[in-house]
Amino acid sequence: MKKIALIYMGGTFGCYGDPLRPMQAEDFIPKLAKVLPIHLQIDCFAATRIRDSSSATAQDWLLLIQQIQTLQLQQYQHFVIIHGTDTLTYAASTLARFLQQSCHVMITGSQYPLLNVQGDDNRDFTDAVDNLNTALDHLDKVQNGVYIAFNHQVFHACTTAKIHSTDLHAFHGLTVDQAFTLAEQSQMIIQDEHIEKAKKLNIINWMMQPIEIELLNTNLETLKHHLPDVLILQGYGTGNIAVNDQTIELLLNIQQLGCHVILDTQVTFGGIDQRYAISQWIKQAKILINDTHSRSDLYAKIFKMYLQYPTSDQWHDRWYSQ
Repeated sequence: MKKIALIYMGGTFGCYGDPLRPMQAEDFIPKLAKVLPIHLQIDCFAATRIRDSSSATAQDWLLLIQQIQTLQLQQYQHFVIIHGTDTLTYAASTLARFLQQSCHVMITGSQYPLLNVQGDDNRDFTDAVDNLNTALDHLDKVQNGVYIAFNHQVFHACTTAKIHSTDLHAFHGLTVDQAFTLAEQSQMIIQDEHIEKAKKLNIINWMMQPIEIELLNTNLETLKHHLPDVLILQGYGTGNIAVNDQTIELLLNIQQLGCHVILDTQVTFGGIDQRYAISQWIKQAKILINDTHSRSDLYAKIFKMYLQYPTSDQWHDRWYSQ
């Protein structure tokens, strides 16, 4: 019988009370164990760090990856992660980028807690058990990789977006019966120095608004004094942004100062398409184009590049092959 490691990271799934508050992992995990199928060999673990998923960052997910890699050395190859829904897709995409196809991982959560207000019994209405069972049922039915299990569906992790804040149909992406391949790379073994470096990752995401080009340039000029590691520009439609010569010069200058600039679109579906003449400036500005599968996958790709490649030239050489 295969060994399954279930790792609890918190989220609504493990909350109780009114208003909701998280139950301590040492108290929650024994209650969680009572709803697990008895025919499966499931060992429960608390994540290295448990907190509200809206507060989760790259460092938390590296700690989770490091925990999974340690468990892999103990012959675990099947994993279920319980995670809060706010940043569930970011966690899933990050795991997919770092773990690649080294094991089976299902990430799930819930819109309603498992437990009642008192925390002493299961809630009358909850999606927690269904989501957990969906994850467990599909562990052997999918190829190695990372997936999101939610509301009786299983999605390829890197393609998934959260589309509703409260509805049970909270996620959208490519389901496991749809063809999807993540570019295969060597698995990255997480070291303590990676976790330390993750603390410093700084990304700014600008969703373009209809303002004058001169004001955009003023914003870019201001940004030069406190540069992030990465600036994402979310344009309109297929990635269109109106610029002038000063904008291009500012973007080149920002990159020379060590900030990577990436063009994205604020439109949910369709991706980047640079057939319009207005977009010829992109070559002049030497910025990168988002070629990932979702917003959370873009984050995961940026994060991995940040850990692996320190220079702008390395990013430009490797961006489209990662």
